[in-house]
Amino acid sequence: MREDPSGDLSHLQPSAQVLSRLPDAERVQRIGSDRWIGYERAVEALDRLDSMFEWPSKQRMPNLLLIGPTNNGKSMIIEKFARQHRPVSGPDAEHIPLLIVQMPSDPSVPRFYTALLAAMGAPLQPRQRIGDLERLAIELLRRTGVRMLVIDELHNVLAGRDASRREFLNLLRYLGNELRIPLVGVGTREAYLAIRSDDQLENRFEPFSLPRWVEGDQTASLLASFASSFPLRSPSPIATEDMARYLLARSEGAVGELTRLLTEAAAAAVECGEESINHTSLSLAEYTGPTERRRQFERELG
Repeated sequence: MREDPSGDLSHLQPSAQVLSRLPDAERVQRIGSDRWIGYERAVEALDRLDSMFEWPSKQRMPNLLLIGPTNNGKSMIIEKFARQHRPVSGPDAEHIPLLIVQMPSDPSVPRFYTALLAAMGAPLQPRQRIGDLERLAIELLRRTGVRMLVIDELHNVLAGRDASRREFLNLLRYLGNELRIPLVGVGTREAYLAIRSDDQLENRFEPFSLPRWVEGDQTASLLASFASSFPLRSPSPIATEDMARYLLARSEGAVGELTRLLTEAAAAAVECGEESINHTSLSLAEYTGPTERRRQFERELG
C-alpha cells in the first residue's frame, strides 16, 4: 500500500521531505539526479584540496595524488571541488582558477599539451611543434590565472613506452617548477606506481587514498545518509550490519557502484509502491555488479 505523502517524513532530510511530496514520475527523475554525500574521507580530500588551492605561490608547491579503485568516488570529489571554483568570464579573457585535464591514453608530451590547450578553449592548429605547444600552453595557463592543475586518469602514463613515460614525468616536474601552482594527479593504484618510479616526483606528491568500503561505523553512517537523501515516504532500513554486508557484496565495495545500486533501488521503490529501500525494491533494481557485467560481456564475446 502506497504511503500518504502527508504522513511522517522525519526520516528524511528537509530537502528530501519537500521532494517526497512530488508526483511519482518527478520523484523518480529527482532520484536519478547526482547527489553529494559528504562522507568523512571525501570531506578530508576536499579540505586538503582547499588548503592547497589557497597555498601562497613559492618554489616548492604541495602536490596531491588522489588514488583509489575505479568508480570509488575520485571523480565525484573533483567535480564537487570544481563546482566551488568555476571559470569566470572577464572583459578581456576568461579566468580559470581550476583547470582539469584528462591524461591522454597515449601519454606523449605533444598530446598532453594539446589536451591542456583544449581544456582552456584555445584554438588548435595542426602539426604544431612541441616547443610552440609548450610556449602557448604556459602562456595561457598564466594568462587565465590557473591556480591549480588537476590531471585525471594519470594512470594512463603507464600505457606509454619507457622513453615516453620518462619524458612525461619530466614534464610534470617542469610544470610544477615553472608555474608554481599545485598539481593534483587522479587515478588508480597504477598512477601511484608511475609517480613512485621517479624519486623526485614521489617526494613531491602526497598520496591520498580512497580504499574500498568495508563493514563498520563509517559505512553505516554512509548508508544512513543515503537513506535520508532519497525522497521515499517510508524509512529505508539499510544502515544495519546485515544490509551493509549485502550491499557491499553487490557493489564490491566501490562507492560509485553503491550509489548506482541504491539509486536504482530507490527508483524501484517508488514505481512498485514500497516507498522504501528494502529487499523487495533491491531485488527489483536494474543493477548488475562489476564482476557480473564483465562476465556477461565475456559471454557475449565468446
